[in-house]
Amino acid sequence: MNGTRPAPTAGIRHVALFSAHFDESVYFYTELMGMHVEWHPDADNIYLSSGNDNLALHRFLGGVRQPEQQRLDHIGFIVDSADEVDAWHAFLAANDVRMKSVPKTHRDGARSFYCLDPDDTALQIIHHPPISGLRFSR
Repeated sequence: MNGTRPAPTAGIRHVALFSAHFDESVYFYTELMGMHVEWHPDADNIYLSSGNDNLALHRFLGGVRQPEQQRLDHIGFIVDSADEVDAWHAFLAANDVRMKSVPKTHRDGARSFYCLDPDDTALQIIHHPPISGLRFSR
């Protein structure tokens, strides 16, 4: 390693996604996932926030992406308890969100499930004990 590493980052707090199903994705992330609009500079871009994180959606204008073009495996949404994982699963399933799995407790004590947003981006709703319950502060 060359040089001295700067102070630690504040985390991965911003994700930007191209969306071929822009309006449906805005609905999914605001109405179902509970994010609020931070900035909507034009019809093709919107910035959402959970209060802790920032998600940018950019309208994909090049036609429908093929699943093999996506290099992102999934996005994780942290919840504070294992029971909240189950509650989110029930809520999203009741709202016809496509599920990839059912809630499962992992060997490390985490509990999660996977679902898909309107553009087939995989989301993991996860209770991960080492970081669940933490809030951003500087």
